Amino acid sequence: MAKKQTFRDVFERNQYDLETTVKKSRSWFEQQILLMGKQQLNPLRVLTGNTEQLVTRILPGHLYMFGYDAKGKNELPYYDRFPLVFPFRKTPDGFIGLNMHYLPYPLRIQLLDALLVFKSNSRLDETTRIKYSWGLIDGISRYQAAKPCVKQYLTSYVRTQFRQVTSKDWATAMLLPVERFIGASKQDVWADSKKIITRRK
Repeated sequence: MAKKQTFRDVFERNQYDLETTVKKSRSWFEQQILLMGKQQLNPLRVLTGNTEQLVTRILPGHLYMFGYDAKGKNELPYYDRFPLVFPFRKTPDGFIGLNMHYLPYPLRIQLLDALLVFKSNSRLDETTRIKYSWGLIDGISRYQAAKPCVKQYLTSYVRTQFRQVTSKDWATAMLLPVERFIGASKQDVWADSKKIITRRK
């Protein structure tokens, strides 16, 4: 019986360097997502293995994956059950951050590339984080794609431990097809996000 891929296997098998990935064409992105899809990736598989990267608390500026069951979900048009979030602020009952899943894959990479101006160091290792706030990027055209990604999460509705993704794997994480939108297809969610991005103030 074949061994199932763990979190580490997934990232080692799909190594994407941000510096070169940001320059790729839309057809390249589509091809990579198709190839990843054939690997039968899912949130459970990404969350298994490598327990040293499972944490119970978040630190703003790091990237996390986790299972989530939204409060008032029956009233929401849609929500993501497996967010991919760069938190930028803690709240008394949770945190606020950018869920990159609300963008199509090329836009995720472009936004990540823009956010790297706020990286804490150039080592791109487990200590690297993005030291930013909404006040730093709101209203700046370079970060316009962040607008539909801003989401608030309540700790009491988090259903798994947090999987921290180290900075060397950020580009790969952007391309994992593990978003799980409830209430709408990802294509519909991305279409709504594009409307928000292009909407004038």
